[in-house]
Amino acid sequence: MNPSYGVIDLGTNTFHLLIIEKIPNGKFHEIFRKRVFVKLASEGIDTIGTAPFQRGLDTLSDFSKTLKKHSVKNIRAIGTAALRTASNGTDFVQVVLRETGIQIELIDGKEEARLIYQGVKQAFPIGKEKVLIMDIGGGSVEFIIANQSGIQWSQSFPIGVAVLFKSFHKKDPISTTEIQRINTCLTQKLEPLFTALERHSVDQLIGASGTFDVLELFLAKENKSSLYATIPISSYKDFSKKIINTTVAERLANQQLPDSRADLIVVALVLIDFIVEITKTSTINTSAYAMKEGILAEMTIS
Repeated sequence: MNPSYGVIDLGTNTFHLLIIEKIPNGKFHEIFRKRVFVKLASEGIDTIGTAPFQRGLDTLSDFSKTLKKHSVKNIRAIGTAALRTASNGTDFVQVVLRETGIQIELIDGKEEARLIYQGVKQAFPIGKEKVLIMDIGGGSVEFIIANQSGIQWSQSFPIGVAVLFKSFHKKDPISTTEIQRINTCLTQKLEPLFTALERHSVDQLIGASGTFDVLELFLAKENKSSLYATIPISSYKDFSKKIINTTVAERLANQQLPDSRADLIVVALVLIDFIVEITKTSTINTSAYAMKEGILAEMTIS
């Protein structure tokens, strides 16, 4: 029997469980995958509210049962932005351990970026030319400049979509003034990224997980492999403009758009618009792999 491994990614917006089986060729076979929109920061990222705290605990209790059902012994559970930011993040970690037996590791933004790169490079053919990898989370956004030789620069910024939404998106649909305020915030917060891009010329943008999954769903009609897709900027800009100008009710009525993305996708697109503008990239590439797969790659090395 081949060994099995489980990874739990406790994001600010979403909890993921991925169980794989290592097979002889050094690759892995997916056994189980589940995503739950827990939205830990729905009542604020500084403190996990009572309801999201319970949602998170219930989800991890369910994940624990699934891991036991599949007899998984090799497990890593990783906590990111919300748990490292919230005043009661360590309380959550302790309650989860006591009630489910799951030991959560809290990692910093630098380590999160490193693991994202480890995952993306398995899905996307990164070559000698430098690329900009972008992973949009609920509490933070990771930017990584890298090539096949490794990471050249990386940083995590506390400007995730849950943060931007709660701070700026008040009107429905979002107003021009609110978009301008987001862009002003991004200009201030992302100064280190601007400096890094002056030192490192990048020729492609690669988006991992979250909103980029939605872009792939809508726009990756061609140039699509099983692990990555390429989206022309013209197609992206048309889609972005259309969605940003909708109300939440209109987005919920869009049967192709997951309901769980309907509230936060607008600020996510404003963020991507901003990055597209400063990088002048001609395409957006999406990666099917991100942090979870990066963790698994390291767990299964033997």
